[in-house]
Amino acid sequence: MRYHLQQPKDRRPDASMDLLRKVIDEAVEPEYAAVAARTTRRHHPVYTALALFLVGGLVATGFIQTLQAAPAAAQERSRLISEITRLEGNLTRTQAEVDRARGETADLQQRALGSDAQARQLQRDIDTLSGPAGAVAVSGPGVAIVVDDGTGREQANRVLDRDLQLLVNGLWQAGAEAISINGHRLSATSAIRNAGDAITVDYRSLNRPYRVEAIGDPRTLEARLADTLGGQLWASLARNYQMRYEITRQDRLVLREDSTITLRFATVAR
Repeated sequence: MRYHLQQPKDRRPDASMDLLRKVIDEAVEPEYAAVAARTTRRHHPVYTALALFLVGGLVATGFIQTLQAAPAAAQERSRLISEITRLEGNLTRTQAEVDRARGETADLQQRALGSDAQARQLQRDIDTLSGPAGAVAVSGPGVAIVVDDGTGREQANRVLDRDLQLLVNGLWQAGAEAISINGHRLSATSAIRNAGDAITVDYRSLNRPYRVEAIGDPRTLEARLADTLGGQLWASLARNYQMRYEITRQDRLVLREDSTITLRFATVAR
């Protein structure tokens, strides 16, 4: 006689495989599950709203502080502009006084020389050398070159101090007798440098666009400049970076003297 064991109705068919079923049902470690539960709680709408409120408060505070600081910044900028304007006016008046004093000095020199032939020849030599040295104003035909930044805000499209240096050196090489940039006469001691975002000549800031004037034979200046390193550089900048480079011949240019020239060495004539 065979006996049949009847299983309880609520018993699972895989009850005898508890270990395998537990591995399948709990594939994720309990620690990971706990972390996931905490993360879910952190993303509760209440916490999210609180975080957004705090971020909004910080943004609003920064915006308010910026608005409050704007009038002070504008006032400081206006003060600096006024100060620059005042100093430029003083510089202009001082330059006029220097020009007047130089004229008076020249008259006194002529009177002091009298009829001394040797002294007069020496004065003629001084006058001849003063023009190329930048010590006196000069005039004559030449070329005017206007250069400026290219389109866009890329650093490669901006005029740098070395770009102007190479252009000026190219003009000297091409035979220029006198050169100025934005009205500032250049001499053997002039310095073209970057100062922050500005370019300076003898520590005076220049405004864009930059106008370079050179006295000399207009035909040979323009032709010879194209063969120099400075001329080739600017032709490349205009072609590849759309930077402004315009050269025109001028019948007459007037370049004032370099006011920064000072006497450094002197000897007694024997």
